[in-house]
Amino acid sequence: MIKDIKFERYEDLHEVFGELDGNVKKISEAFGVEVYTSSDALRISGDEADVENAYRAINTLAELVKKQSVIPAQVDMIIDGVKDGCDMDIDDVVRPVAITASGRVIAPKTFGQRKYVNAIEKNSIVFGVGPAGTGKTYLAVALAVYALKKRRINKIILTRPAVEAGEKLGFLPGDLNEKVDPYLRPLFDALQDMLGGDAHLRLIERGELEIAPLAYMRGRTLSNSFIILDEAQNTTKEQMKMFLTRMGENSKIVVTGDVTQIDLPKNVVSGMKHAIDVLKDVKGIEVVRLSAKDVVRHELVARIIEAYAKYDESERSDN
Repeated sequence: MIKDIKFERYEDLHEVFGELDGNVKKISEAFGVEVYTSSDALRISGDEADVENAYRAINTLAELVKKQSVIPAQVDMIIDGVKDGCDMDIDDVVRPVAITASGRVIAPKTFGQRKYVNAIEKNSIVFGVGPAGTGKTYLAVALAVYALKKRRINKIILTRPAVEAGEKLGFLPGDLNEKVDPYLRPLFDALQDMLGGDAHLRLIERGELEIAPLAYMRGRTLSNSFIILDEAQNTTKEQMKMFLTRMGENSKIVVTGDVTQIDLPKNVVSGMKHAIDVLKDVKGIEVVRLSAKDVVRHELVARIIEAYAKYDESERSDN
């Protein structure tokens, strides 16, 4: 099968191909088709299903280059979206989540991250499962800050199980904030990036931001809030049930964690893994699984994660 995409401007055709034809090479390899130019058109040839998929990807890319310069991550996002069977829209590729205090635009950089953001926007409870560096916590905090600024909620609540201290923080020096700082530092860092300086401290003073260990959620009803439970793989079944049932009116919960990095005793079941199994078919709850493909740190991090995953798989098969 052969299918053409015509371009009114040569510059757009050049942008679609990318530097050293990198964009088109990615799409060609991803769908197993041949892509080349014919007069003022881009021509795709191959098996019918593969050509149709490549056509959708290139057509989306062609719309994108009319709006902005394209980066490799966006090409990857388009390819993954088409492979996932989604009707890719330009807004899915470029729509920002938030703007940091320094003016940097925060937007999903992978298809998995876009699915995660969309899930949070559409559902009351979302489980974000994946390795470090996939943006689970950072994107959730960005969406929480945006919701607070738009007054869609009255409060952001950030919590995390303090596994190393068994949730008994009395042995650590200082007041509550100083005691939980080692456990909640990643959340603090994301907040400072979004708000700048000590703005999060002013939110705490006004009661619009609460940062506390998971044990402090017991017995409460959390209404009009955006609640993020980080490192949730280290909750017990009882803790997770307690936390999820704290949800009140007009609230949203995001639960993030990496189920390959559980620090609980060997005989204790992860509350996150258990909750995903129990709640996977409940309306209003969505589970988004991120992978090494969604890592946005140094590219070596993704390769490290993949290497460990392969090693663990071989260990299981040997046993």
